[in-house]
Amino acid sequence: MFETIDRLLQELFDLTGISPAYADVFIPGVMLIIIFFWSYLLFLITRQILKTVVARIVRRTRSHWDDALLKYNVFSRVAYLVPAYVAYKLIPYALDDYPDLMSFLLVALQIYSLIIILLVANAIFDAILGIYNQYSVSKYKPIKGYLQVGKIIVYIFIFIWILSVLIGQNPLILIGGLGAFSAVLMLVFQDTLLGLVGGVQLSANDMLRPGDWITMQKYDADGTVTDITLTTVKVQNWDKTISTLPAYSLFTESFKNWRGMEESGGRRIKRSISIDMNTVRFCTREMLEKYKKIRYINEYVESKEVEIEQYNLERGFDTRVMVNGRRQTNIGVFRAYLSAYLMNHPDVHKDMTFLIRHLQPTEKGLPIEIYIFSKVQAWADYEGIQADIFDHILAIIPEFDLRIFQYPTNTFTPAIDN
Repeated sequence: MFETIDRLLQELFDLTGISPAYADVFIPGVMLIIIFFWSYLLFLITRQILKTVVARIVRRTRSHWDDALLKYNVFSRVAYLVPAYVAYKLIPYALDDYPDLMSFLLVALQIYSLIIILLVANAIFDAILGIYNQYSVSKYKPIKGYLQVGKIIVYIFIFIWILSVLIGQNPLILIGGLGAFSAVLMLVFQDTLLGLVGGVQLSANDMLRPGDWITMQKYDADGTVTDITLTTVKVQNWDKTISTLPAYSLFTESFKNWRGMEESGGRRIKRSISIDMNTVRFCTREMLEKYKKIRYINEYVESKEVEIEQYNLERGFDTRVMVNGRRQTNIGVFRAYLSAYLMNHPDVHKDMTFLIRHLQPTEKGLPIEIYIFSKVQAWADYEGIQADIFDHILAIIPEFDLRIFQYPTNTFTPAIDN
């Protein structure tokens, strides 16, 4: 076809009497215009076919793979290879007498084609990630870091190929010469390689998943993991700021993952209140009668009193002396009340660790620690439940003839006369 066009153009120039020197320049130019026009026309036709026919076929299939390829523009990017292929095959017919220009255009078309191949490969990787994220396993085994490694390998390969096209060498020769630059490459891609190793370890050991709540004091990170890439991990903190952590640091350094708490169905409440030890005493008869009127512990006080009386009677203790035998204390009754109150609380987990205990007495009083688990894990609701519990505890303490220790204390304890 182009030989016919060349002959017709030559005859046209002969009829017009234009100098052959101008004809030798003009004819290749016209043929180049025809080639690029023809290539562009084929590109438009191919793109239209892919948009209509292929898209319609893809939507009718049950597979999700072709849908992802369509969504991430894999087919539309392939269409850009058509004009490059057509022009590459036809240009030698038009520029046979201009080898330097022909060589330049062919090299440019090869580089253009390699860039399009790179874009297609990038879109395929994105489609693979999109398909994988549709499955539940993606929450436990993220592969974004591995795909980024694949992209880097493709980028390096395409770069070497483009360089080989520019200098006219075999790509394998350039790849073989990379050994001499391995030290430089290790330095340049240090973070990438460390991130790859760290990402593999995090994934293989199931140490981190998107959506996990983590805290890492070194980087002031406290929030939810939103993204795990080859070199970084993004954490959205509770104050809505974003912390970006090096991926390898999560493997080489310590961090706290709250996933176990979330999966357990409970969230720990661990807090203590300090009792003024000057207010701890044995219960009198009047105090016990008052405690018997409290709903949660009336049965406890009565049964405990019967148990203690029987114990003292069997051993013949003279209970007229306070230190003889066993007696109930106001702080012991208070602990029993806390246990009963929390056992009847609708938001406290009964099947997880449940402790009401003494801690080591200090100069700041006797700490009573509440170590329980809330059924509610949402932060705001959890804090509300915890606050309600301790609001009640602080308000109820005086009913047991006890007092919270505050420093400095404003309470005067009079001396006892001998």
